[in-house]
Amino acid sequence: MKTFIGRTLAALLALGSVSTALAEQFDDGLAPSYYDTFKGKKVVFLPLAMSFDLPQVWAKAMETQGKRLGYDFSVRDPNWSSDAGAQALTTLITEKPDLLVVHNPDMQVYARLLQRAQKEGIPVIQINLKSVATTDAYVGVNWYEVGLHQAKMAVDACSPAAGKSGKIAIMQGTPTNPNNAITMTAIEDTLAQHPDIKVVSSQSADWDATKAHAVASTVIKQNPDLCAYVGLWEVMDAGVAAAIREAGKTGAIQLITNGGGQKPACDNIENGTFNGYVSYDAIGQARDLTDAIAQVLQVKATPGSQPYGIYTPIKDISRETMRANSCWTMEDVAAAPF
Repeated sequence: MKTFIGRTLAALLALGSVSTALAEQFDDGLAPSYYDTFKGKKVVFLPLAMSFDLPQVWAKAMETQGKRLGYDFSVRDPNWSSDAGAQALTTLITEKPDLLVVHNPDMQVYARLLQRAQKEGIPVIQINLKSVATTDAYVGVNWYEVGLHQAKMAVDACSPAAGKSGKIAIMQGTPTNPNNAITMTAIEDTLAQHPDIKVVSSQSADWDATKAHAVASTVIKQNPDLCAYVGLWEVMDAGVAAAIREAGKTGAIQLITNGGGQKPACDNIENGTFNGYVSYDAIGQARDLTDAIAQVLQVKATPGSQPYGIYTPIKDISRETMRANSCWTMEDVAAAPF
């Protein structure tokens, strides 16, 4: 009996060795070189800040992919400081990682440094906020499309032809940010075709919910027949929502915003805080980003010589169109196979 068990164990161990060897890599003519591409590479992420959901999702995806494929992943967090970000980027250029992933604070501040990085042989992927410099890849939303969708929601909700006042207000973030600058262009282009819609206020709150609350409170008091507020980011627009609620006008003033589609957004749609929402699905962006990393590192083109884009499909969510899977959770991100 002991001999039988011993032989069985030896056979299982041998089988395990064979399975492990086979699992290391089957040569289909491409897979070995694919996996070898990533071993020992260094990928560095320079976000706006790590204090909110979007960069947290992207970073988790890169961390997961890095562990799976064998590249080293790290984050340099400037915590909303453009100066700190520029200094970090300057340092990274001297360190020469194999790939930089950059979330720009505005359209200009990193542009020359991104071009310099490419001249130094470092490929660059920009995520969701693109500078005026075009790099190896841009992964993210088309902000003009977002603006078109939000403006149409406002027009549909507030048209005098439907018995509404036609008065809307806009809560901007930072005018030089790509989100703000491009989205506002789309909103203005759309409203130019609808002269019956009047913008009674268009002010900036620097992406800060407290500032947005103060501005919105004043605008609502000055315009008792305000029909809608169009905001350019859901986190900031929580301040607008509070001002609407405090004025007793939840539902009477439509709040139209955009964001990455995390579960709290759907909760706010369900409870009537948000009336229109344009989602750019951050978890989908994370998959696009990891795909772009795989492509850029495999192709090994001269940095900047073959730029391309992966533009995020967007979806409009309202209480009527919302589904159980319309939004994601951080648990979904942790479980995703990036």
